[in-house]
Amino acid sequence: MKFFNLLFFLLLFSGGLFAQSPDKALQQMKVDVVYLASNLLEGRMTGEEGERLAADYIAARFEEIGLKPMGQNGSWFHNFRFHYNSNPHATEGGIEGTGKNVVGYLDNNAPTTVIIGAHYDHLGHGLDGSSLYTGEPAVHNGADDNASGVACMLYLAEYLKNSNAKNNNYLFIGFSGEELGLFGSKRFTENPTIDLGKVNYMLNMDMVGRLNEEKVLAINGAGTSPMWKEVLPTIQVDSIKIKTTDSGIGPSDQTSFYLKDIPVLHFFTGQHTDYHKPSDDSELVNYDGLHSVSKFIATLVETLDQKGKLAFTKTKDEQKQGASFKVSLGVMPDYVYDGEGMRIDAVIEGKPAEKAGLKAGDVVVKIGDVEVKDIYDYMEGLSKFNKGDKATVKVKRKDKVVEKEVVF
Repeated sequence: MKFFNLLFFLLLFSGGLFAQSPDKALQQMKVDVVYLASNLLEGRMTGEEGERLAADYIAARFEEIGLKPMGQNGSWFHNFRFHYNSNPHATEGGIEGTGKNVVGYLDNNAPTTVIIGAHYDHLGHGLDGSSLYTGEPAVHNGADDNASGVACMLYLAEYLKNSNAKNNNYLFIGFSGEELGLFGSKRFTENPTIDLGKVNYMLNMDMVGRLNEEKVLAINGAGTSPMWKEVLPTIQVDSIKIKTTDSGIGPSDQTSFYLKDIPVLHFFTGQHTDYHKPSDDSELVNYDGLHSVSKFIATLVETLDQKGKLAFTKTKDEQKQGASFKVSLGVMPDYVYDGEGMRIDAVIEGKPAEKAGLKAGDVVVKIGDVEVKDIYDYMEGLSKFNKGDKATVKVKRKDKVVEKEVVF
């Protein structure tokens, strides 16, 4: 604990980091993100020293907040074995080792428990098959992905410790192994330290540090309980606008709990050009936005406190599209855009979109013969082309409609 007290002191008084806001909770989230996304942790790769340092930090924060350890054998940690290969068809090679989840419990002597989680692992110096960086190996600090989610989880732990929302217990889990394939959350649901039959619902924060100027918060899993669509529109915090999808299946840890018939939500502020690159650093996090998202989730949890145990519903898997893609346009979609069409968040250098003259901010409204109303239409349109094909792509650019010929 002395190390973390020293770290707090150094961060607090270095570079005037907190000069903009007197809010203690906001300051603490900055401390959490800056430490977890520092070079000292070398990208928090599962099974490596940086993961251990991050796990110890989260455990120390849990203890400071006043949670009880709820890992294995009375500890803060839930260990698991993993084997990862970037080639899923390979029969040998890859990396293997032991990772650890960090688990803390707020016991309100309630009949049901809410699980609140965020993964804390990242890509180390660039995980093969996951990193989008093409330069020399470099530390991938993962400030948004997912130090931001961990900071949000720690905020919620402290908030709920002092809240009057006592009709649920709260289990907080920092997952590892998410980047390798949800290993930590899968292993926890296979070998839980609480009775999963008494779990009310699960909330997962993954990449919540880049709230945009439009303040759009994407919430996935809204179809996993009828209660979500009843309650979510009533939450009004800092002018946040929500964009929901129904599916309980997605590339983050809520999936492991949905597959155990538990209602889930995944909170996400959108992708960006620093995703899975060394440039995802702490100074790029929108801390005021992170604070707003955290308050939104806290308000949701308090609103649900009197609702009892939520009903679970199966959902259609909205992730099924895309598996048969033979081409890529070479853009990063804006996943939190809620207008008609598919807005381009970034154009990747050297790819078909850049060569055709498409730009960030363009809204794709047609690919070939497919009218694009949303991102799923966009994916359907892409699936119709092969490498070498040409396609006319129609986009809205500010107040004009522009057509470009793309060669895949």
